[in-house]
Amino acid sequence: MRILVTGGAGFLGSALANALVAEGHEVLALDDLSAGDPTRLDARVLFHRGEIANRPKLWTLLQGVDCVYHLAARVLVAESVLYPREYNEVNVGGTVALLEAIRDVGVPRLILTSSGAIYGAPMALPVPETTPPRPQSPYAVSKLSAEYYVHTLGALWSVTTVALRIFNAYGPGQPLLPAHSPVVPRFMHQALGDGSLVIFGDGRQLRDFVYITDVVRALVATLNADNVNGSTINIGSGVATSINDLAKHILALTGSNSNILYSQAENGGVSGLQADVSLAQRLIGYEPRITLQEGLVRTFTEDPRFVRK
Repeated sequence: MRILVTGGAGFLGSALANALVAEGHEVLALDDLSAGDPTRLDARVLFHRGEIANRPKLWTLLQGVDCVYHLAARVLVAESVLYPREYNEVNVGGTVALLEAIRDVGVPRLILTSSGAIYGAPMALPVPETTPPRPQSPYAVSKLSAEYYVHTLGALWSVTTVALRIFNAYGPGQPLLPAHSPVVPRFMHQALGDGSLVIFGDGRQLRDFVYITDVVRALVATLNADNVNGSTINIGSGVATSINDLAKHILALTGSNSNILYSQAENGGVSGLQADVSLAQRLIGYEPRITLQEGLVRTFTEDPRFVRK
């Protein structure tokens, strides 16, 4: 199959593109490189730099494409609070531009990566897809809006659509950012430098950490799945872990002497998120394989950045 991965040079996009090309597919990757790195990509992936809203470029790239994986997005919750307009332009406007190009060219299938953040603070855990969304950030609002556009326009324009709500994905190569960095690489970096691990809030908030290879397997399984049109599906580990426990796992793994500090300067986020993955099991045969402990070991040993100086 000929496949386009938008956001294809990002942390998840590059892992997906590499997995697809390894299976023998012809894979194109589109990325504006605002956060991506094309050196992550297998040499067989055909990389193109460009904006997701550039419809003429999309028309060219979509010729003969059988499926689009749409991962291009701005993804930092805290940043979205500062720049809601930009998040709307990229995550919502970019999705609509892509859908219009898909309609114009006649691509039959679109798979969207959405986010567990759309649930906000659910009343009970684990959270099934039937739970009413309660987004609590512009990022979450933008991903929920993208879901609605994808399914609504897909139905109107006869495009098969699936949205996968990814929970807290992590693994080797996840970006370590100057601000608003994801928690796993941030904690590992702090621990290996014997700096204090800074936890926002009280650390009791629960998250569902899902290893990147499990997420990629779910995405690949969706490519040829039947009876999924119009579906929205949770992808997580199905296990809830507190930020306090995550910090303890990383300190033990790294042998660090770091202290744990608590900061109220930045919001620790919702009190709990944990995916109910039973629908994913039924529809795409998804079974998470990598425990948090194993995933942290892999991240620590396979990521060259995490080497104690």
